[in-house]
Amino acid sequence: MALLTVIYRTPEDAAAFDKHYFETHIPLAKRIPGLRRYEVSRGPIASVAGGGDFHLVANLYFDDMAAIQSAFASPEGQAAGADRLVFAPEDADVIMLLFDTEEV
Repeated sequence: MALLTVIYRTPEDAAAFDKHYFETHIPLAKRIPGLRRYEVSRGPIASVAGGGDFHLVANLYFDDMAAIQSAFASPEGQAAGADRLVFAPEDADVIMLLFDTEEV
């Protein structure tokens, strides 16, 4: 299994962010080919180190890294990527991590 984790910092207008994210972005992203599961955080996000200013964490699951690459090269993946710039336009507002997972 491979995972794309997207961490969004707290936006200036959290209500507008949430409206767009849940009503527009998630439906777009759920059309990405190869997406196996989509999870988002609920409630406050804490850091062991304290602080962080995080608003939302999304985890998107795929079969492997090749599936992630293929997914985001697709028209649906490109549309979801372009939409992210609508509600989180600054790269500093988003942390994206891609990695393979292994059950231990």
